Amino acid sequence: MKTVLQEIFDVLDDRKDEMIALRRNFHQHPELSFHETETARKITAFYDGKDCTVMTHVGGGNGILVDIQGGKPGKHIAIRADFDALPIQEETDVPFASTVPGVMHACGHDGHTAYMMILADTLIQFKDQIAGTIRVIHQPAEEVTPGGSKGMIEAGCLDGIDNVFGIHVMSTMEVGNVYVHPGAVHTGRATFQVKMTGKGGHGSAPQDANDAIVAAAQFVSSVQTIVSRRIGPFDAATVTIGSFDGKGSANVIKETVTLAGDVRILDESLRPVVETEFRRLLAGTCEAFGITYELDYQNDYPVCMNDPEMTQLVADAVEKAAIPEVVAVKECGPQTASEDFSYYALERPSCFFFVGAHTPGTPIYPHHNPKFTIDEDCLLIAAKSMASIVVTYLDQE
Repeated sequence: MKTVLQEIFDVLDDRKDEMIALRRNFHQHPELSFHETETARKITAFYDGKDCTVMTHVGGGNGILVDIQGGKPGKHIAIRADFDALPIQEETDVPFASTVPGVMHACGHDGHTAYMMILADTLIQFKDQIAGTIRVIHQPAEEVTPGGSKGMIEAGCLDGIDNVFGIHVMSTMEVGNVYVHPGAVHTGRATFQVKMTGKGGHGSAPQDANDAIVAAAQFVSSVQTIVSRRIGPFDAATVTIGSFDGKGSANVIKETVTLAGDVRILDESLRPVVETEFRRLLAGTCEAFGITYELDYQNDYPVCMNDPEMTQLVADAVEKAAIPEVVAVKECGPQTASEDFSYYALERPSCFFFVGAHTPGTPIYPHHNPKFTIDEDCLLIAAKSMASIVVTYLDQE
């Protein structure tokens, strides 16, 4: 006699093509963070007439909660998938490429949403055989601060929830593998914009001007010493200047330059160290060159901390489930990107883990690349992995 989990796997196998079709539809019609109205409408419509409770516009935006009540009392678990896209012009040659100029699902959120919808519908079918409550969090706006999770949490999406789990499909990790890491799994982040103002002038008379480009160039070099001289060799941090806007004419000394970039840290204790040094170097550079500055420095996503116990539960559940499509569960180490799943992890013991989506022998296009793609076999693996976690978790006494 088959177990409930095996029966769920059978249904997911039968619905793999449906999962892929949903993902491709979302991929063709991407929407940017905080503007995912049509995507949210499609997700909501999917649950029409199903035996679940649906809440829309959670957090004042496009957030959706789907509650599945089990057949007997038990714990309360939340599983999350995000659904926003990126401002990127797609350069793939897939037949289901984005139809929206300058917008692309280049991070796999279309896949997250597709697998989660089919999984949720399948769990609804078996809910009478499951204890406890499952809350599906369809979350908008992961890519843009302050992130969609924060507003949903403030609106009560974790009320009554014991633990939260989430998956990210990864184009840089091999399909067939599930990857976990306890502790700090994603970096925390800060973003900044600096406007430096000197005195413009003619290129032939620098003595009558005060060159903002020279000052900005000095600051770009100096700020790199934060990591090399203020962060210990066994700690992790980055300071990136991603934009240097000083365009002008060849014979004009620029009066203003604008810099923008971000900071990543893997330990929250490093956040004030980096910010303090950043501000000190900026003030010192501008003082030395006799120019002024305006700084907008924003601390946003915290370090995403995986609860060790929940992480072990994920690894054990996936391994015990003996999912045919899963080759191995592996330790992946911390990831340098940032994730607003971190806000859930601040509120409840949680685990955010990864499903490989790269086809061996093909080029690797990282997330946020215009040629980003995933091996769609990862969708079924994600669905079965999360199903094994839900069933294992709710089976606990």
